[in-house]
Amino acid sequence: MYRLTTLAAIDEIPAADWNALAGDDLPHLRHEFLAAMEHHGCVGERFGWLPRHLVLRDDQDRAVAAAPCYLKFNSYGEFVFDWAWADAYRRAGERYYPKLVVASPYTPATGLRILTGDTPERPALAAALIKGSVQVAERLGVSGLHWLFTSDTEIDWAREQGLMPRLGCQFHWHNAGYGSFEDFIATFSAEKRKKVKRERRRVAESGIRIRRVRGDAVTPEEWRIFHRLYEDTFDKRGGLPTLSLAFFEEIGRTMGENLLLVLAEEAGPAGGRIVAAAFCLMGADSLYGRHWGCFKDYHSLHFEACYYQGLEHCIEHGLTRFEPGAQGEHKVARGFLPARTWSAHWIADPRFRQPIGAFLEHEIDAVEDYIDEMSTHSPYKAADPQPNGNRPAQA
Repeated sequence: MYRLTTLAAIDEIPAADWNALAGDDLPHLRHEFLAAMEHHGCVGERFGWLPRHLVLRDDQDRAVAAAPCYLKFNSYGEFVFDWAWADAYRRAGERYYPKLVVASPYTPATGLRILTGDTPERPALAAALIKGSVQVAERLGVSGLHWLFTSDTEIDWAREQGLMPRLGCQFHWHNAGYGSFEDFIATFSAEKRKKVKRERRRVAESGIRIRRVRGDAVTPEEWRIFHRLYEDTFDKRGGLPTLSLAFFEEIGRTMGENLLLVLAEEAGPAGGRIVAAAFCLMGADSLYGRHWGCFKDYHSLHFEACYYQGLEHCIEHGLTRFEPGAQGEHKVARGFLPARTWSAHWIADPRFRQPIGAFLEHEIDAVEDYIDEMSTHSPYKAADPQPNGNRPAQA
């Protein structure tokens, strides 16, 4: 009934067809976002991300389901860490790379990975796509197949197809219908509320002005400055800045309504000088924090640019969720609570499948304990609890 094809470039499918399946709340999976990475060498042989996008077609050759998929020759930019697995293969004299990964490159944002649009056939399409992805992995002879940051429902479907679930933790915020930022922090304990106000006040007293600019209004000079900040952050941390200025400029043109740039300017006699910036992706209901950089350190500026400005933006525009990025226990005191994240894994070699499966089972218990522990540090008053941090189940 269905036929699975693989694409060596996202441009092999029309943008309208792909985006109709992706929906409007996953900017990191839009055709324009993935295409800009391919157009400007942010993925490909240089960085070990070779596109092998999955497209399921019906008997009339219509694209009815899809998933962003890559043949990987390293584990960089995935945020679901499997270096210990790769090391076990190496010590056994076996090859772990290449592997197959279903993900948005360099983007640890949760949500759907099985793109079908709104259809009652979604369960059947998902089963066909997951089963087909395993067959592609077998045909390519890779060590394994990894679906990263899937939705709750998708992890159940993956388990039914024999994939092993892996539990992780991030820190997310959910909008409880707040009318303003003040309404939001009014739900905090007095001590935590005072801390947030003090951090915001210290930024203002430093003479810093904050501007939020939608992607289609960012000037060429602002993109250039932001990209220098982006590269500087990776240089300071010993990382690899894979996203080029041309990539950001292209998505600014092609999907600017889905981008938000937070600019921090230092006042001066010649006007404001940008000293820091944060970059976010915007969906119809969600905000996703991604990159940050600063030329000069100011007390609490990171919290203001990366968290408080995003929270204000969500409240002002009625967005329901804010994912500020991977990791970061310091986010809890600022209103982001622990949230379960999932990935699903298929390991080809049964000699490694069993020990990895046993490790994942033990890891789930450890992550659940961690989530319970971090939940005890919630800044919210007992009478105003936030949701428990789990994303609502997605079909």
